[in-house]
Amino acid sequence: MIELHFKDNFWGADITSTAGYDTIIQHLNDGRRTCKELEDFIKARASVEEKYAKELLNLSKKVCGQNEMNTLKKSLDFFKMQIENVGLSHLQLAQTMRDEAKKLEDFRERQKEVRKKVEQHMDALHKQTATQYKKTVESKKTYEQKCRDKEDAEQTMNRNVSASNTKQQEKLYAKTQQAKQTAEEADRMYSHNVTMFNKIREEWLNEYIKSCEMFEQQEVERINSLRNTMWTHLNHLSQQCVTSDELNEEVRKSLEQCNIKDDIEHFINLRKTGDKPPAPITYENFYSNQRASVPGRTGPQVTR
Repeated sequence: MIELHFKDNFWGADITSTAGYDTIIQHLNDGRRTCKELEDFIKARASVEEKYAKELLNLSKKVCGQNEMNTLKKSLDFFKMQIENVGLSHLQLAQTMRDEAKKLEDFRERQKEVRKKVEQHMDALHKQTATQYKKTVESKKTYEQKCRDKEDAEQTMNRNVSASNTKQQEKLYAKTQQAKQTAEEADRMYSHNVTMFNKIREEWLNEYIKSCEMFEQQEVERINSLRNTMWTHLNHLSQQCVTSDELNEEVRKSLEQCNIKDDIEHFINLRKTGDKPPAPITYENFYSNQRASVPGRTGPQVTR
């Protein structure tokens, strides 16, 4: 398969047309816009990560299980600590994303500066070529017209050779000679302009090819940079998932150390209030208690 290149596919028959060049420039401008859009996207994602990180850090400071004790308390404390660590890792991820966006911004600006110089040079060459081409075309028209004027003068002189008097013939001859000199001058000017135009065209041709090669190289670098930036961005997200899972695994390990039996025994030993239940309440007859409190009295006295 034939490999395609900018320098082979953006020409035109009209030497003054910049359609091919303009097509390349438009494509490069669109590409630069894509760089800016991806740059803004990553910055926005960084802001999301930063907001999420701050929410997690605030969440890690909230009260959770302050009245618990022993192994479950340790697990709850470790759980909160790891939430804080997850928040910090997302905060770091946000900064990493901003760094990546800055690299893309720097890359975009570097390409812009290089392109600016080339575009300015090519714009000047385009104007110079168009101006010289116009002069060449106009000088050709002038040359052709002067040649026709000379031919007309010669024909007029030849037609009037026998019919005119000497003075009239001399006048026609002088006019013919003047027309001939004017045509020769127009010929020299036309030839000079063609030479100058081809010289400028050659310079334009060489610079256009160099510009196409440079623009194509920039496009290769741009596509590669965008691809690598997105790849790196996804790698950071994947690493964040790994980091979060590792932190969560630490919490799971802590929960494995949470012993229900130990926590029950710890609570009992720490807060126990006694190992014997209260005694049962016995029934005490009110009258029996009164009789027992009077000496020699064995029963109620009844007055008849």
